[in-house]
Amino acid sequence: MTIHQSGLFVQPGQGRSYYFGQDLYTFKAIGEETGEAYALCEIIVAPQGGTPPHRHSRENESFYIQDGEIEFQLDDRILVATAGTFLHSPKGQLHRFTNTTATPAKILVWVTPAGFEKFIAEVGKAVNGQITPGASLSSEDLNKILITAPKYGIEIIPPPSE
Repeated sequence: MTIHQSGLFVQPGQGRSYYFGQDLYTFKAIGEETGEAYALCEIIVAPQGGTPPHRHSRENESFYIQDGEIEFQLDDRILVATAGTFLHSPKGQLHRFTNTTATPAKILVWVTPAGFEKFIAEVGKAVNGQITPGASLSSEDLNKILITAPKYGIEIIPPPSE
């Protein structure tokens, strides 16, 4: 494992980008660049985008809202976070986030230790070239996510059956 002794310099629009449904995940730092200490990701969360309820058994996640408004669930609490808000979800905590508004939101996610970026790289759709709107998750995409998540210590909580 090599840590870049010269540091990192990632300009706007740079990084490894993936669509996870309609949301755009751009990794500004990955474990290979940080000695596996952390990964840093900028997410543009589409209107009605976000994550299902889930838990990480390996990573802590911290969220900083840069723009817009995001609804978070941390265990049984529902919180509305606006620009400038910081939230922390320790490993093992049930959490989710959703953009309940009609405009995109932007958040920074700091994952410690690194590893989550490998999950997104495996299940997301790599952006090669120009950024365009992402597509909704297909049933094949959802199945791949549900099958792959346990490999990365992620438990996705299915919606209640009706």
